[in-house]
Amino acid sequence: MSLETIWFGLVASLLAGLATGVGALPVLLTRRISDRLLDSMLGFSAGIMLAATFFSLLIPAIDLGGIWVAVFGIIIGAIALHLADRFIPHFHPVSGSEGPSSRLSRIWLFVFAITIHNFPEGLAVGVSFGSGDVTAGLVVAIAIGLQNMPEGLAVALPLLIEGYSKQRSIWYATLTGLVEPIGGVLGVTLVHIFHSILPWALAFAAGAMLFVISDEIIPETHRKGFEREATFSLITGFIVMMLLDRILT
Repeated sequence: MSLETIWFGLVASLLAGLATGVGALPVLLTRRISDRLLDSMLGFSAGIMLAATFFSLLIPAIDLGGIWVAVFGIIIGAIALHLADRFIPHFHPVSGSEGPSSRLSRIWLFVFAITIHNFPEGLAVGVSFGSGDVTAGLVVAIAIGLQNMPEGLAVALPLLIEGYSKQRSIWYATLTGLVEPIGGVLGVTLVHIFHSILPWALAFAAGAMLFVISDEIIPETHRKGFEREATFSLITGFIVMMLLDRILT
């Protein structure tokens, strides 16, 4: 794999991360987005992420390493996210529970939660580029970028309501996505150096993303009474990403 591919992985994961800031831009126009619309957008992003997990990560992992590599890779990825979720202080909007004692306000703990789960998304982009298939990497990067947009809005709106300026709210939302290039560089570099770990890395990223979808995104879309809208939006997002994957590859 060439140095050019590594740079592709870095730039793609950076752009996907910056999409959180793009998604936060509507706060320049309004201080209020309906819960129905926001939950639908988050549901759509979950569908995008779910399809990318299956078609761009799991299927290649199975093709390259076999079913058991995929199984154990998923388990390891999910456990890794579980441990990060347990020991890094952050806030779960659904349950209202917090991790280890922290003086940070709940809104900032929620921002940290978004930041935590952006890391495996960047890792997924980097690993995909690390396979040497630039097209597959672009598909994953597009998927992550699309699903980052409503997350950026979900971060910026509470900050705005808490009294932060529009510019600062957008800036902080953007920062939550800038952890993704770190994961991207790590993923593409490890796969470049140790090519044999590629199927494991793909499955690991898939397990981490599945954990995020089930533990963070879907529960958030179901807590305000708009479960059905979120569900159909998830299905729509899955279909859109499935079509994109077929068209682009």
